[in-house]
Amino acid sequence: MSGRSRRPWRRAAPPPAPGRASDPPRRRTRRGRTGPWPSQGRRLWPSLSVRTLAAQVFLLQALIMLLLVAVAAAALVVQGRYDAERSAKDRSLAAAEAFAHAPGTVLALQSPDPTARLQAPAERAMLGSGVDFVTVLDAHGVRLTDPDPALIGTKAQGVGRAAAGETFTETYHGRPADAVRAVVPVTDASRRVIGMVSAGIQYQNLGHVLSQQLPILLGAAAGALVLATGGAALVSRRLLRQTHGLGPAEMTQMYEHHDAVLHAVREGVLIVGGDGRLLLANDEAHRLLDLPEDADQRHVTELGLGPGLRRLLASGEAVSDEVMPAGDRLLAVNTRHIAPYDGAQGLVATFRDTTELRALSGQAEVARGRLSFLYEAGTRIGTTLDVRRTAEELSEVAVPRMADFVTVELLDSVLRGEEPTGAVLSMRRTALSESRAGHPLQPVGDLIQFVVADTPMTAALQRGKAVLVPDLHTAQDWRAQDPEGARQALDYGIHSLVTVPLRARGIVLGMVNFWRGADSARFDEEDVAVAEELVARAAVAIDNARRYSREHAMAVTLQRSLLPLDLPDQDALEIASRYLPAQSGVGGDWFDVIPLPGFRVALTVGDVVGHGLHAAVTMARLRTAVLNFSSLDLAPDELLSRLDEMVTRLDTQTANADDDRAPLTGATCLYAIYDPVGGRCTVARAGHLAPAVVDEHGTVTMPEIPLSPPLGVGGHPFEAGELALSEGSRLVLFTDGLIESRGRDIDEGLDLLRSTVAHADQTPEETCRALMETLLPETPGDDVALLVARTRLLDPSQVATWDVPSDAQAVSRVRADVSRRLDDWGLQESAFTTELILSELLTNAIRYGVPPVRVRILLGNTLVCEVSDGSNTSPRLRRAATTDEGGRGLFLVSQFADRWGTRYAAQGKVIWAEQTLNHGREPDAAAVFDAVAW
Repeated sequence: MSGRSRRPWRRAAPPPAPGRASDPPRRRTRRGRTGPWPSQGRRLWPSLSVRTLAAQVFLLQALIMLLLVAVAAAALVVQGRYDAERSAKDRSLAAAEAFAHAPGTVLALQSPDPTARLQAPAERAMLGSGVDFVTVLDAHGVRLTDPDPALIGTKAQGVGRAAAGETFTETYHGRPADAVRAVVPVTDASRRVIGMVSAGIQYQNLGHVLSQQLPILLGAAAGALVLATGGAALVSRRLLRQTHGLGPAEMTQMYEHHDAVLHAVREGVLIVGGDGRLLLANDEAHRLLDLPEDADQRHVTELGLGPGLRRLLASGEAVSDEVMPAGDRLLAVNTRHIAPYDGAQGLVATFRDTTELRALSGQAEVARGRLSFLYEAGTRIGTTLDVRRTAEELSEVAVPRMADFVTVELLDSVLRGEEPTGAVLSMRRTALSESRAGHPLQPVGDLIQFVVADTPMTAALQRGKAVLVPDLHTAQDWRAQDPEGARQALDYGIHSLVTVPLRARGIVLGMVNFWRGADSARFDEEDVAVAEELVARAAVAIDNARRYSREHAMAVTLQRSLLPLDLPDQDALEIASRYLPAQSGVGGDWFDVIPLPGFRVALTVGDVVGHGLHAAVTMARLRTAVLNFSSLDLAPDELLSRLDEMVTRLDTQTANADDDRAPLTGATCLYAIYDPVGGRCTVARAGHLAPAVVDEHGTVTMPEIPLSPPLGVGGHPFEAGELALSEGSRLVLFTDGLIESRGRDIDEGLDLLRSTVAHADQTPEETCRALMETLLPETPGDDVALLVARTRLLDPSQVATWDVPSDAQAVSRVRADVSRRLDDWGLQESAFTTELILSELLTNAIRYGVPPVRVRILLGNTLVCEVSDGSNTSPRLRRAATTDEGGRGLFLVSQFADRWGTRYAAQGKVIWAEQTLNHGREPDAAAVFDAVAW
């Protein structure tokens, strides 16, 4: 084994030298200790005197960081040496095993001159594997090959384990050089050791690798130290800014001065943090507010303050010289915000005892305060036309300015919007406001009964005016109603009561109770006058809300009764609908679903301008007109034309009449007919929004349907558009109240509608629910009508069509074809009736109609037979005389079909007849004979 080094490993590029930091600019020193604080924009180092607290913290942090970086660097050096040695062992073992098990190694060892045969391969293996030596030994440890020829023939040390057949790696110390080596035995076919292979890396090369890595480690350690020192400098800079460059002694002195001044001043001072907890209170504040000894760090609501002070300090409101009671004192309170700490803005409050001064002008101020209170109550009570909300506004106005607790009880009939009854001894608690929680008063919704005659509440109802109980502790009649509840209220601290009947137009609507707790003074006669005035104003607002609720309920009931109570049964569409009245009252939005012959379905939505009963009645008239016109089976554009004519006539009659009814002009309507046979939908609209179409994959489109003017404008033709709808598509029809609101225009509403319905797996019911939840507020400003229909297609196997030549002999052939088709459908029991109906209709079409003549039968929940021709002349049912030779065909059709009729197409007409399956009536032969014999 030679001490010669192998090829040097790749050297890592040295890290770039850190740039030389520029010297920080100087600043002017502070003149004396009482001079101005250092500017926040100055540099750190000129201000970091060792005497300052910031400098001492900086030095301590720098020493700690230096120690941590040194320990980390040492650990990295040890780890690097360990990893290098481990890698050298693995590489040496791999090289030795590869050479020992190489083909030809065993044969070379058994040859007469193994050195000659193995020296060159060993050198190539050394160079290829990157180790410092590969040496082949015989079974006795004598070197057969070695990178140093002088060592060939010498005996290697410490290879006995390999001679015994064991492979091992070790750190070798000895001649010719210290190294990390691996020794692998070479065995013949009989597993006998005939030689050994030793490979390794010299220690000096391992040290060379570590020396290459050491600059990187030291550079990283230096960088970490620089970053840590920079972080410590930033922390010290912030500390320097906050301590203004003071040292520990100076800060102690400043605190002593501050403490002396703060507690010597004759004003109470409180400092409250952003979280509402007390940070500081001086001695005067403790005296004036009677604070507990452990007041520090407690929330202001836990300090036993009065409701006014508690509310003011908790809200963080800034006030100047606001007078508030604190026990038997009147304090002038000033509050100001202070700079935020920990992300929240604090509050400093000062208190001056102005009890004697305020006593002189107290009555005038109280009077002004009460007038101001009543004025504010007038603006805050009755903002809505809701009975419950008006009662809540009454209780909220009075707390805490007049009472600590206010309860409002109303008659159940008043809550329902009905006329109040004479039974006033049972009321429902409707509103409750409190200045603090945990009170024992009955909650909202409880039934309050006045069964004891001598309680203050019963006395107030009997007298019709307020009753004052200044001290509840001495009032025995108050306890008679509920002794246990009265005891709990007294234990809680409630001590004074004013109860006032809530009357309007001389009728009792309810009862209002004002309660005061332990922190408030007793009620007096002046408080009673204010309470009566306040309740009288609220009673008018509650009565108005009750009347509005009654009228609104009547209007909503009327409109809902005019809308479809239930959707009709049909097989062409799966339908879901919604109607939501507006907050301000009912409106004129409406929808309808109308089954048509041939399994077709008509869908319509409309909107009448305005709100109220007039709009609801107008909507009912238009809906009834659409129902009547649809019975004629008109095309959508023709139906809207007739509806427009009707609206024009109604407007003309309204203009000539002496009343104030608004005209109908401006009403919008959309009418669509869906045919499940071909999936075609014909749509016409008069001033209405186009429907949204969602295909079976969830793609949403807003088709371009021709737009005609609103109903009643006149002078413009109506046009229809046609849509091709695949099975599973959804047609969304809606009024503008769904997508338009005060805070959102129509385009934004349409975008939101598209994103809401763009789901392939939504059912119509789920679509309606999603649209109502996503697009509408809790109380919409306009009424909303919504109709969602998912299409179904009639299977082609359930439709049969025949073109019939104008030849009477073709009737029997078509009748036979229809009979065979009915047999295929399993409708043999309906065959005779269908053949009879078909014969009459087809004979009339050939005899009186115009080609082309076509027969179509449709199978759904009913059986429909249609005969069309090119003539626009409609047959009519008449009773033939006994001497007439014809005229009995349609009579037979009307007798044996459940329904029949005529509808007009673009060219010609269609006469249809419908039969109910499984309930078919076989014709009575005698009746048929009699009809034919006329």
